[in-house]
Amino acid sequence: MRLKQMVKGGEVNTWACINFASDITHAAAVAFCDELAVMCVISGMNFKGDPVLPLVNAKPNHVRPFLKKHYQRFMEILRPLHKELDLLIVILPDKNGTLYGDIKRICETDLGLVSQCCLAKHVLKMKPQYLTNIALKINMKVGGRNTVLLDAVVGNLPRVSNTPTIIFGADVSHPHHGEGRSSPSIAAVVASQDWPEVTNYAGLVRPQARHEEIIQGLFNENDCGSGCISGGMIKEHLISFMRSTGHIPRRIIFYRDVVSKGRLNMVLEHELSAIKKACASLDPIYNPQVTIIMVQKQHHTRLFAGNYGVGSTIFQSGNVLPGTVVDKEICHPTDFDFYLCSHAGTKGVSRPVRYHVLWDENNFTANALQILTNHLCYTDARCTSSVSIVPPVHYAHL
Repeated sequence: MRLKQMVKGGEVNTWACINFASDITHAAAVAFCDELAVMCVISGMNFKGDPVLPLVNAKPNHVRPFLKKHYQRFMEILRPLHKELDLLIVILPDKNGTLYGDIKRICETDLGLVSQCCLAKHVLKMKPQYLTNIALKINMKVGGRNTVLLDAVVGNLPRVSNTPTIIFGADVSHPHHGEGRSSPSIAAVVASQDWPEVTNYAGLVRPQARHEEIIQGLFNENDCGSGCISGGMIKEHLISFMRSTGHIPRRIIFYRDVVSKGRLNMVLEHELSAIKKACASLDPIYNPQVTIIMVQKQHHTRLFAGNYGVGSTIFQSGNVLPGTVVDKEICHPTDFDFYLCSHAGTKGVSRPVRYHVLWDENNFTANALQILTNHLCYTDARCTSSVSIVPPVHYAHL
């Protein structure tokens, strides 16, 4: 980001900071906030310089009452001005246990606040690269846009630029061993909210039966309580896409985090059916073309350059070059799959990601889908380089 700016800078007119790290002095925390505000402005955001109230030091023992108390203090100042608190910056101890999760849960579900947490060790160092990364995250959270693909702007994205397309990412997280038997699995589905740029995503999260790999909340016909019919996560995302873009998506590309091989057909059958039903619930004749791609990162395949003596064939760390794709020899003999190493591996041995196309009504050629997937890996809002896994799945996992 040096000497560069975000594509669209967001606005932060009202903000505040709370410091939970006892080893960070008041002066150091204030200096960090000032530097972060300056970096946000340099990066292209409209970030007002002064907080609503002076920085507050806090102890991590009573997080909920403390946050609620100070939220009320902030709102006593902002309500008469008909304003909301746009951003809460939180400084955390390096070893914070459950504090991070508690703060996120309270801010997201109780207070409706956008929050940005920073660790004490980074606050002390105040490196420009760290400040820039935080600015990227803040801009995304307040509705800005960090990057956009040139190919998307000029209309060169395969199968996407020529027809309104919504791109989904889905993942299911299961409770860890040791968590209570009542802990559910969590299904997350994100979807693009812009076209043709395909950079902004919205997310939905639903609990479901413990260790259930099939996403149950994609479609349902249950009455949601006030006389309306809830159509599930797919329907919500489709409606949101239409409201934000003014277009009806004619293509659906569904990147799905991998499930166990034995349940592959069950997942395909249930989730494809749910997508089709969700579309039909909007309009009986609405039938967009669907492509479902399984995304697998946990495997034992590694890629190596065939000629280490030629510098143009390897990355500086010795890994294969970013954008390396393999779709023959080591792939499935009959299925449509490929390995893509989209990121620049700076340490260790790069792990390519296997993309396995389970269903394709959009008639993607191998090259078109590989180019699209690789291009999308350059649009992750949290960093300035390509990532190893396609961003919709990364966002769903987060």
